[in-house]
Order: sequence, then structure tokens, then C-alpha cells
Amino acid sequence: MSAAVAVLTAMITPAVLISACGSMILSTSSRLGRVVDRVRALLDSLEELAQTRLEDKERQGMIFSQLDKLTSRARILQRAMVAFYLSTGMFVATSVAIGIVAFIPNSPRYNMVPVIVGLGGACFLFYGSMLLIFEARLALSTIHAEMDFVWQQSTKIAPADLVETHKPHFVHFRSRQ
Repeated sequence: MSAAVAVLTAMITPAVLISACGSMILSTSSRLGRVVDRVRALLDSLEELAQTRLEDKERQGMIFSQLDKLTSRARILQRAMVAFYLSTGMFVATSVAIGIVAFIPNSPRYNMVPVIVGLGGACFLFYGSMLLIFEARLALSTIHAEMDFVWQQSTKIAPADLVETHKPHFVHFRSRQ
């Protein structure tokens, strides 16, 4: 009985990591959905510019730049999701391996299998997390670029005295233009 409890207890640890992977998959999927929505909105803006035949090169340049960065973000998010799915699969395999190794008589040589598979799952979880850090930094750069564009456009429209009283805000790690 105590051996069975020990096996079940050992099998619970990967289940907690599976839950963590599920949370990461849900978050990453949501981020990917927002990227797709943003691409569609930019495409609508681009089509609107084409229909009105406006020669707004600055706006077209901003849209093309945004689309380029959004494409990179989508690819990073897709890789992160693959890493999280692989991680989930490896943690499930770890749990199964723990159960199988417990029932194999005289199996000390197989005791390392669950550990190796579990470490593989942890590596994929770490890799996916690192990808999300890169994607978040890229997302921040797109936000900064868009806000800079909006600021530049608003200074052309707003009265000169109002523009003079409000200077642009710069973040310490961003270059001033």
C-alpha cells in the first residue's frame, strides 16, 4: 500500500507542471489572437488608404513596419506554443513512466527514464518562457513605435502653443528620435 501511495504521489508532481503548461498555452494563445486581430485592423487601414488614394507615406510606412513586427511576433508565439505543447506531452509521459517503472520488477536501470523525460519537459517549458520574453519585448517596441507615430501626427494637427507645453515622454531604455 505504501509503495502505491508513493507512486501516486510521484505522479502528481508532473500533473502540477502540466497545469502550468496549460496556463502558458492559454496565455500564449490569447496573445496570438491579439496579434491576428491587430494585423486585420492594420490591413483594414491599409485598404482604406488605398481606396482613398491618399499619398500618406508616413502612415503607410508605419503600417508596413507594424505588419513586419507583428509577423515576427506571430512566429515567436507559434514556436512558444509548440514548446509548451511538447512540454505538456513530456510531463504526461513522465507521469506514465513513473507508473510503469514502479510496476517493472527489478527496474533500477529504468529509474532514470522518468527523470530524463521530466527534465526534457522542463527544458521545453523554459524555452517557451524565454520565447515569450522576446515576444513581449517585441510587443513593447511596436507599442512605442505606434505611440511615437501618433505623437508626431498629433503635433501636426494640434495648435503650436499646445504642442510646446507638452513634450514627448521618453522611456529610459528607448532611443530618442
